[in-house]
Amino acid sequence: MALRPGIASIGPVLPLISRVFSLSHAVASLLTTIPILLMGLLAIPSAWMAKQFGRTRVLLASLVVLLVSMVARTFAANAVVLFLSTVGVGAGIAVAGTLFAGLIKSRFPAKVALMMSLYATALAFSSTVSAAATGTIAALSDTNGWRLGTGIWTPVALIAVGAALVILIREKPQVQRTMPRATRHAPLPLTSTSAWLIALFFACDNFLFFAFLAWLAPIYIERGFSAVSAGLLLATFTISFTLAIPVFGSLSRAHDRRGWLAACAALIGVGTLALAVRPLVMPHVWVAIAAFGLGGGFTLGMTLPLDNVHAPDEVESWNAFVMTVGYLVAAAGPLVVGGTTRFHGFL
Repeated sequence: MALRPGIASIGPVLPLISRVFSLSHAVASLLTTIPILLMGLLAIPSAWMAKQFGRTRVLLASLVVLLVSMVARTFAANAVVLFLSTVGVGAGIAVAGTLFAGLIKSRFPAKVALMMSLYATALAFSSTVSAAATGTIAALSDTNGWRLGTGIWTPVALIAVGAALVILIREKPQVQRTMPRATRHAPLPLTSTSAWLIALFFACDNFLFFAFLAWLAPIYIERGFSAVSAGLLLATFTISFTLAIPVFGSLSRAHDRRGWLAACAALIGVGTLALAVRPLVMPHVWVAIAAFGLGGGFTLGMTLPLDNVHAPDEVESWNAFVMTVGYLVAAAGPLVVGGTTRFHGFL
């Protein structure tokens, strides 16, 4: 639950941050783009670091980086510190997030599907809470609202550091490494058409998700919504996204998931088009529809690599490939919307 507030809490206070540091829309969007970009760039290096130094050690170190960076960003005195601390937040989230699938696989080999569902739900739930509450919390302070709104989530990262430290202390020395150094990993599926299609689907789904997460609240604030109302609209988005994860996870039981993938794409298209054409007509309804499709696409996208390969080393290789391609493309979502929108809706 510590891996999303550092990103999700930025959207509701992005206009405040932009004004304080005199940032353009495109430059401000980097506050969300940087962490997502690092989630793609660090996917493969994270697996290598876990192999060399031990998964739990690397996990603990990444969470410490996340904690320190969240504190530094809260007290940033200028734009340089703001963006450098954002790099730290993104690096911590990226490395820790990459290691969780392996952690679940090693500790709960008989309950992989259940634990992955809990993991995805925790990510979405923490996004929902931080997105919904940040605007309200920021409104409590006139001058430092964004600092209060984003900094209040720092204790969550502190708890995560404590939990990882307990795991490390209890871990037996012989299992501190995920696998021997001599073990060879399966090659990345660079020549597989299926792997590229899965990666592109995952990329498009996350492109839209992070674009909504970064700019939904600012768009409606500039259309006259209060920070609290815009935060609630963003909460509608993240709640619908969260609810879709177990729904589509339970409905899509067959190996052929193309029908459900098409249904998700249709929901996303209808919701986004309605917001573009009539942004002030029932925005909560259309946001919920689009988010429900995105949530379903997210959980199905995480499952698709497991449908195509079975050996653990191949699964790890496919996951690293899909995350690298997916998040590198998704990082452009907030940047493209921030650089092109004039806040007349999602065009």
